[in-house]
Amino acid sequence: MMLTILAIDDSRTIREMLRETLRNAGFDVHVAVDGLDGLEKLREVAPDVIITDINMPRMDGFGVIEAVRAGNSHAALPILVLTTESAADLKERARKSGATGWIVKPFDDAKLVSAIKRIAGH
Repeated sequence: MMLTILAIDDSRTIREMLRETLRNAGFDVHVAVDGLDGLEKLREVAPDVIITDINMPRMDGFGVIEAVRAGNSHAALPILVLTTESAADLKERARKSGATGWIVKPFDDAKLVSAIKRIAGH
C-alpha cells in the first residue's frame, strides 16, 4: 500500500527536496506552502502522515498540529515536525501539542523515510 504524505513548509527548496526524496521512496507526496494551505489540502488529500515545519507565515507548525488534533477526522494522524529548530522547549511544546516525532533539518533521506514508515505503522 502506498503511503500518502502531506508536507507543509514555506521553503520552496525544502518542499522540492521532500517531494523528490519521498517520491523516490515510493510515497504519494502533496505539498503545502504554510499551515493554512496545509489544512486546506488536508481535506482534499487525506494523508497517512503530515510533515510540517514550525516557523511559517499565516499559520505555524504548532497551529497545524493543534488544528489537526482538535478535529475529529484526523485527530490520530501521525505528524512529523521537520524544522531547523532543535531547542528542547520547542520539542516539548510540539509533543504536548500532539506531534508524533521531530526531525531537524537538514534531514537525512534514509532517516526521514524510516521515521515516516515507523510512525505510519509500516
